[in-house]
Amino acid sequence: MLKNYILFSLIVVSGTGGELCVSRAMKTVGEVTSFHPVAVIRVILRALREPWMWVGVAMMATAFFALLGALAELPVSFVVPVTALSYVAGAIGGVTFLKEHVTPQRWLGVALVALGVTLVVLGKG
Repeated sequence: MLKNYILFSLIVVSGTGGELCVSRAMKTVGEVTSFHPVAVIRVILRALREPWMWVGVAMMATAFFALLGALAELPVSFVVPVTALSYVAGAIGGVTFLKEHVTPQRWLGVALVALGVTLVVLGKG
């Protein structure tokens, strides 16, 4: 049971942390303004020079392998809903790490996701 908690923590924390790091890197790099191959390659090369990009990719890889471990042990009908906690972590991380504004309507959605995860966990018994 402890192993499952560790796997779920890794999935949620590493996956969401990775997405936040990649988002931070891409905010520094900027958006693709032209879809000509040369312009796209320039953006990719700039992104590859961002340390936050590499931290994010490493964290997302950790989350992926933790997900594989969880799927090897537990039913997918349990694993996928529980990993939805990453939506909660994403909203909190967006506010604290990226200084984003989250509307009350979005917080309500996050609370509903958390409630849904709670129901799935309680119903596992």
